[in-house]
Amino acid sequence: MRSKIKLLGGLVLGLACSLAGAQNTDWPTKPIRIVVGFAAGTPPDIFARMYGDYASKKLGVPVLVDNKPGAAGNLSTDIVAKAPADGYTFLYNLSTAFTINPFIYSKLPFDPEKDLVPVATTMRQGLVLITNPNFPSKTIRDLVAAAKVKPGFYSHASYGAGSPSHLIVEWLKEEAKIDMLHVPYRASPVADLLGGQVDTLMEPIATASPLIASGRAKALAYSDTTRHPSIPDVPTLSEVVPGLSVSSWHGIWAASATPAAVLTRFNSVMVEAANDPEMQKRIRALNVEPLGVSRAEMASMVRRDAEIFGRIVKAKNITLD
Repeated sequence: MRSKIKLLGGLVLGLACSLAGAQNTDWPTKPIRIVVGFAAGTPPDIFARMYGDYASKKLGVPVLVDNKPGAAGNLSTDIVAKAPADGYTFLYNLSTAFTINPFIYSKLPFDPEKDLVPVATTMRQGLVLITNPNFPSKTIRDLVAAAKVKPGFYSHASYGAGSPSHLIVEWLKEEAKIDMLHVPYRASPVADLLGGQVDTLMEPIATASPLIASGRAKALAYSDTTRHPSIPDVPTLSEVVPGLSVSSWHGIWAASATPAAVLTRFNSVMVEAANDPEMQKRIRALNVEPLGVSRAEMASMVRRDAEIFGRIVKAKNITLD
């Protein structure tokens, strides 16, 4: 009798394990929501929809984009941090939500290290230090030399205190031992740059390329590790200051308790998307690069950028509240 009970118990346990395994391998069985921290029509929204459409075809369920703009991406991050960790809610955000925001905001309603985990990357781009064509400096070396002669005389605009366009130039100023006047903007500084009201601006390559190609702006330096193919004659910042290189990138995160099998599966789909020839063609047409790496590599990217930006924010005492 006891042997029959043990056998029955073993069958029940085996069935339970089989059902649990089936549930894991059956994901997804319903629509997936991607919460985007920016408004419809912005670059994060565009890329989220591109990757979402690809994932929908591969996973066989609708992938819906839910725009929740506000607080430099913090609002959307908080929504996903508090969402059910069942593999049906993901965050699409700029890397800065995890590499800059934790340092410039004294209080966040979530813990970026404990409440969320990296899932996948989608795209990357460097930034270009541009100026108007009449600006006397023709190269980044000319600018550095001029700024040393006239400390605080030349200006650099940005998309606001604590933005990458601000912090990268602060890093350059620190390493090159120069002083320039920071002019933060709430909206785009491009019009004032072209009009000569401000001298320089660190602008994403995607939006800087048309300005440079048309001759409306002049490029002095590129922030990424290697020169950009669209501006091969423009040096990188690291050619002037060794080690000074950084790019802007987008990624996908999920609530930390999301099953590992789901995260691995979603990452594989996103990496496949980044390597798909048609997707690559569409992404590069927007002057940026597709980026598909493992979850571990993504976590390493976050740590590296957070170390760089965190140090600059603390050194310059930059806060937004």
